[in-house]
Amino acid sequence: MVQYNRKISGFTLIEAMITLVVIGILASIAYPSYTSFAARGARADALSGLMNMANRQEQFYLDHKKFTKNMKQLGMDTDPYIVDNGFYEIDASVGSATKYTLQATAIGTQATRDTDCAVIQITSDGVKTPAECWSN
Repeated sequence: MVQYNRKISGFTLIEAMITLVVIGILASIAYPSYTSFAARGARADALSGLMNMANRQEQFYLDHKKFTKNMKQLGMDTDPYIVDNGFYEIDASVGSATKYTLQATAIGTQATRDTDCAVIQITSDGVKTPAECWSN
């Protein structure tokens, strides 16, 4: 008579399914947090770019006694200026020789994942809109 005395090692199907469910739950919690974090990071680069362009506009005004809507005149390679991370483009509009508005517009995936701050503006008067995009 032959006796089988082998010990079987490994995972059962139930253990594998429980592991997959736990991983799925963790992923469903982590992914929205990650995308929110990535959107805020891209927005911070846009805000930095807007402030940089506002400083360049003020310097341009000191030199030429007027503002410009041409980003190349402010020392940028492109018009509109694409922020370093590639998620926003910044463009200027000039209402008069003494007034300007800088606008950062989300492009690519940023436009869909950060709809509340898809368009961010700052004016020559220092008005920043939308306010909630500047405060975070």
